[in-house]
Amino acid sequence: MAHLGEFIGSRVGVEAYVEPPTTDIPSTILLVASTGEWTRRRVPDERTAFDLANQLGVPVYNVRFTGYPQRMRDWNSAQRRAK
Repeated sequence: MAHLGEFIGSRVGVEAYVEPPTTDIPSTILLVASTGEWTRRRVPDERTAFDLANQLGVPVYNVRFTGYPQRMRDWNSAQRRAK
């Protein structure tokens, strides 16, 4: 919770995306800033992720329906090119 709060407090335009569980990883909450920078943390279940995003005061979306934001993909590509 502290990491997520710090991320939100130090960046602009942060939105949350709830990711469904996979066979290896439980549900996660993904925070994406307006720059495309992102962070991800595991949560017990999807409901917890939605509740957490609401507590943190950020818009929240289900990645199954919205997909990942283009700005996140652009940021990832820029990070790969920089390496």
